[in-house]
Amino acid sequence: MSEYVGLDVSMKETSICVVDEAGRVVGEGKVATSVEAITAFVAARAPAAVRIGLETGSLSGWLWRGLVRVGLPAVLIDARHAHAGLKLQLNKTDRKDAQGLAQIMRTGWYRSVEVRSPESQEARQLLAGRALLVSQRVDLENQVRGHLKGYGLLIGRAGQAGFARRVLELIGDEPALHAAIGPLLAVREVLRRQIAALHKAVLATAQRDPVVRRLMTLPGVGAITALTFRATIDDPGRFGNARAVGAYLGLTPRRHASGEIDRMGRISKCGDRATRTRLYQAAHVLMSRVTKWSALKAWALRLKKRAGHKKAAVALARKIAVVLTRMWRDGTTFRWTKQPRQAAA
Repeated sequence: MSEYVGLDVSMKETSICVVDEAGRVVGEGKVATSVEAITAFVAARAPAAVRIGLETGSLSGWLWRGLVRVGLPAVLIDARHAHAGLKLQLNKTDRKDAQGLAQIMRTGWYRSVEVRSPESQEARQLLAGRALLVSQRVDLENQVRGHLKGYGLLIGRAGQAGFARRVLELIGDEPALHAAIGPLLAVREVLRRQIAALHKAVLATAQRDPVVRRLMTLPGVGAITALTFRATIDDPGRFGNARAVGAYLGLTPRRHASGEIDRMGRISKCGDRATRTRLYQAAHVLMSRVTKWSALKAWALRLKKRAGHKKAAVALARKIAVVLTRMWRDGTTFRWTKQPRQAAA
């Protein structure tokens, strides 16, 4: 008889529930959150397990890989999809959630999630670390600007190399300002050096990857944008149509159609935020800074005249995602097109 297992994972312990084909609970328990403990429980209480389901979360990727490695039929499901079914329960406990996940496995009412490869996970860690340090550096600079503004001292525009020099010029020999701002500048300098080190590692990772180098041939797409897209998508073959990438990244509008109502809303923003932001920035660069003509830029500029810059940039970001996916799948670089000749007056 087939059995279905639900795992409600937490940091220290995991609740497990086993149900049979009829939906009857045939086994329950709680074990330590480790591949070995879960494997031992399944071997003892659910030897005929057909599917073992767990939700996406901070530990899910590591746990899923471990279970698959030992030959268990583990399935990683979308936490939002699982929540839609689990919220129907009157009481929320780890035990009830494990039962609900087991029933979801039995009925097949779930959406499986692809687990990123170790290489993509490592690239995302580099990118996330760099983004975190850049955010902290910007917060420090804003704190310094706000502190000096209270004394009527305005830093104005200052590059990364000249920021500290400009601050020291403004505070002069004031001991109180030196005591308050000096430590902030010291921390900022440490952040700058570490950001440079992470940025160098990101560029080296991008340079070693032939896919990233190929994606960088699209105008407006730099190393960070290409590597972010590469790490997020991981495998373009899992999309039946390249256009589905736009919806996956939250760059397509929401739609509400019911009865006489058919309304299109704003973009869903349901995908990876960092990738969506990078694609939007690439679209802005292509529209405003890239001078070489291409059909992609011409399309965006025509749309900009009708809908404005922001909407055109969002639409172009979606189109860039589609083009990058096709380039990746086809193994081709960006195809520049010749600018059409203007008709003689």
